[in-house]
Amino acid sequence: MRSLMPLLPRFTARILAAVLATAGASGAHAASPFDSLSGSWSGGGRVTFEGGQSERLRCNAYYQSSGGGQRLGLSIRCASTSSAFELRSDLAYRAGRVSGSWQERTLGASGDASGRADRSRVVLRFMGTASGNMAVALNGRSQTVTIATQGTALRGIRMSLRRR
Repeated sequence: MRSLMPLLPRFTARILAAVLATAGASGAHAASPFDSLSGSWSGGGRVTFEGGQSERLRCNAYYQSSGGGQRLGLSIRCASTSSAFELRSDLAYRAGRVSGSWQERTLGASGDASGRADRSRVVLRFMGTASGNMAVALNGRSQTVTIATQGTALRGIRMSLRRR
């Protein structure tokens, strides 16, 4: 029977390389989703109002990631034929959880936001002078933003944005 001792160093090196590769891959998965959003985006969508009326929107968004991906400043501006809105937010990310503040400048609404995030999605619940939900689904150079609100005449927004 042959001794396995001469093969042990090569076998150990291969196992160590596989473990390190797996650790590197899982470390990449732990990266903040905020880094993927950073930059300028534009596109369009629809806004829906109380009563069911809807209009087309043109939108521009700007996201700025900082603190090694732990913070995100966002600004989304949209306009339709009869209205406009400007959403701003300052968010913090830690271990899959998101928290921060928001404000809508044209209506003068503001409050707190909390939720969760991963590499392809940020889902928030916002509370304050208006409440609702916001989801950002990221797919490479495009994203879909969906906002649903309660307590305002604006009931929902859905937009598709592309990186500029």
